[in-house]
Amino acid sequence: MVRRQLPKPTELRELMQFKKPQLNGRTRRLDAALTIADLRRIAKRRTPRAAFDYTDGAAEAELSLRRARQAFSDVEFHPSILSDVANVDTSTTVFGGPSAMPFGIAPTGFTRLMQTEGETAGASAAGAAGIPFTLSTLGTTSIEDVKKANPNGRNWFQLYVMRQREISYGLVERASKAGFDTLFFTVDTPVAGARLRDKRNGFSIPPQLSVRTIANAIPRPWWWYDFLTTPKLEFASLSSTGGTVGELLDAAMDPTISFEDLKVIREMWPGKLAIKGVQTVEDAKKLADFGVDGILLSNHGGRQLDRAPIPFHLLPDVVREVGKDVEVSVDTGIMNGADIVACIALGAKFTLVGRAYLYGLMAGGRAGVDKMIEILSTEVVRTMKLLGAHSLAELTPEHVTQLVRLAPMPRP
Repeated sequence: MVRRQLPKPTELRELMQFKKPQLNGRTRRLDAALTIADLRRIAKRRTPRAAFDYTDGAAEAELSLRRARQAFSDVEFHPSILSDVANVDTSTTVFGGPSAMPFGIAPTGFTRLMQTEGETAGASAAGAAGIPFTLSTLGTTSIEDVKKANPNGRNWFQLYVMRQREISYGLVERASKAGFDTLFFTVDTPVAGARLRDKRNGFSIPPQLSVRTIANAIPRPWWWYDFLTTPKLEFASLSSTGGTVGELLDAAMDPTISFEDLKVIREMWPGKLAIKGVQTVEDAKKLADFGVDGILLSNHGGRQLDRAPIPFHLLPDVVREVGKDVEVSVDTGIMNGADIVACIALGAKFTLVGRAYLYGLMAGGRAGVDKMIEILSTEVVRTMKLLGAHSLAELTPEHVTQLVRLAPMPRP
């Protein structure tokens, strides 16, 4: 028999504590975001379709991107038990300097078109969190202004080799003068990939207006207000800003890029040199023999060659072959702190996140980037604790199994 009684007023007060309403819309939206997928949903609501799809999309059928994300979904973890993990150390040293977390912000192009704060938000948030920020050659904030936004943090620069070599050389000199400590020499973009979403949306600089574009913009007046009332887009390198992304890339990039160009840049650059866009073990070995400081396993976020190798799947073989000679990092498909932990366990020195950063930026500017870093950092720490690892050095291949869906057939 259940014994019942009327609740006392004091007990009701304890049980019915109403949450104070948050009147700031941006803060309210970001407080409700628990994952990068949540930030993506907010970003999609607040950003015109053409700009959002530029971030969200990939090349052709977008198989490379889906496969990269599936590879992380197919990770099986193997935790250790009865280990005191009250405190874990997520710090690392990469390319000769510190990072509070095993991830940094990847280079992204046209960033201020996604949200007007652009690279300034990314660089300042990275500096506050103690992680590196990477500026793209196609960035929309100058090298010098990124340095102002992140004066005491680590700034990296991603370099495309242009048809006009003097432009690339000038960027290298400016980045060095501004105190950027690492250069990412990008090798996977001799021509632009077929980014079909951009073509269908008419995505260009400046934005092309059509009935469809205007109709899509009507529910997002804040984006157009920001775009029209802030300084004109400034690229880190390109003096011409007219045309689609593919047209700009094809006009600027040089398909004759070779190891000779790498030699020239190596001689010019006084800091650490990493090669971005490595997709085979054989190329990794060539670059290690060449004497570079690092290799970034990347298929450009699936935005160049569709059906490209999955960087996460390449990681163990590349680490085994060259991990003692160069620092191996990974990007493409990372959407969770657990993805980062899996990379570190399989031998990666570091990881870079691009779309996750832009989702945060589109969701809430600088505050959104802060939220993105907070989400990934929380997931990294929680995953390490559940695995029983006190530090990144304690993460080993024994913690991870890569479950493979697309097993290669034997070659004839």
